[in-house]
Order: sequence, then C-alpha cells, then structure tokens
Amino acid sequence: MAGFHDRATEPLDLQMVPYPAVTVAVDLGDQPLVVDDATGRQQRGCVVIGLTPGSVRTHGRDIECLQMRLSPVVAHAVLGASPELGGTVVTLDDLWGHDATRIQERLRAAASWDDRFTIAETALARRLEAGWRVDPEVAGVWGQMVRSRGRVRVDELAAQAGWSRKRLWWRFRSQIGLTPKRAAQLVRFDHAAHRLAAGDSAALVAAESGYVDQSHLNRDAMAFAGLTPGAVAAAPWLAVDDVAWAAPDYGPGA
Repeated sequence: MAGFHDRATEPLDLQMVPYPAVTVAVDLGDQPLVVDDATGRQQRGCVVIGLTPGSVRTHGRDIECLQMRLSPVVAHAVLGASPELGGTVVTLDDLWGHDATRIQERLRAAASWDDRFTIAETALARRLEAGWRVDPEVAGVWGQMVRSRGRVRVDELAAQAGWSRKRLWWRFRSQIGLTPKRAAQLVRFDHAAHRLAAGDSAALVAAESGYVDQSHLNRDAMAFAGLTPGAVAAAPWLAVDDVAWAAPDYGPGA
C-alpha cells in the first residue's frame, strides 16, 4: 500500500504502465479521482484496475488516494471476481457494494496515513480469509513466474504442477485472469520497464531480460503500455516506484 497526495497547481495527468498486480485506488480527496480506461470510458472515485489494462490514464486536481497493489493470487479472493476484470477499470462499489463506501468513509476520517494503512489492511485480511483461494498449483506457478522474472516455459510449469498444459491453461486463466504465457510476458515486461526507468539502454535490457532482440522488447512495450521503450523509461508512473513501493513483491503472499 502507498498513500499519494498531489498538491501541484496544475492538474495531474498520468498514463499507467502495467505491472503484475491488480490495483485498488481509494479516493480520499475533495476533488474526484478520474480514471480513463483503454476504451475511453471514465470511472470516478474508488476504482479497481485489472491486469494488462492497456492505455489507462489517471487525472484530476489535488488528488489524494490510497493505492493498493494486490497479487492476482490474493486479488482472486479479496475482490471476489476475475482479477483481470476484462482488462478494464471498474468501481470498487461494483465489487464490494456498500462495504466499499463504508471503508472509504473510515479511511477519510482516519487521523493519519498509518491509521489508514491499518484500516485497509484489516479490510483486506478479512476478505482474504472469507474469499475463495486459488489452487495451490496455480499459486505455485505464479510464484515461479515472479521468481524467474517471466523467463519460464509453460510446458515446464505444467510438468512441475503435475497437470497437462491444457489443464494449467484453463485453471490459471480462470483464477489469475490471464493465460500462463501472457502472465509470464507481463512479469518479464515489468522487470524490463523498471530497468528502463533506472537508465539502462533498451538494447541491454532486451539482451538481459529474455527478449529475442530490441524489436521484441519494442513490441511488448507497445502491446502492454502503448508506449515505446524510451517513453516507458520516462514514464512518471514508474518514477515514484522506488519510494512508494520500496520492495515490490507480487508473489503468492503479496
């Protein structure tokens, strides 16, 4: 979890660079948080952004929000819906009903960010305990993808799980929201994007991140973020990651 308060005089307008987690943003400001999904549809207030959402933009003025990144293994139970959410943006009300409003009100009334984090953590833990867990095999495959930074073969993952490739594809897709191949590509791209943001050249990142060549990286950057590698490297969305998410972890327990 991370708390954000933008006090800039100019309106905020950020394009999201996808990463291997489901995003929950709880609006806490006086001005509404507005999120545009890849179809151009707008959502306001508390929103949930699924995996591989395409070209998603966040904008508004004097924004204050609590953002949570959920491993898709955890999101399956916490959100009570497919964590891909169709690759779009939905409101938290759509998934949690009146409970979303009650939690938002408690977060707004909290005296400090630490209190807000505690309230949110308690709410997530309660829903995780009551929700449907993914298969241990699916959680294990996701964990292997994260540890290998997406450089895995689906056949090997299926063999490790003791499943056929077809069964792994179906169970993983229904519980994580992406096919195993697409999920591994997303994890690999996330690692590459952060290396680009850290200043590594696209050629070096491609060579050391499992891409065939730089054009392969270019295609993934356009497919996931709608940006060139150079634009990904300069994306403000990634610039705060080292501060807001000091130790990112998208494994089974994240």
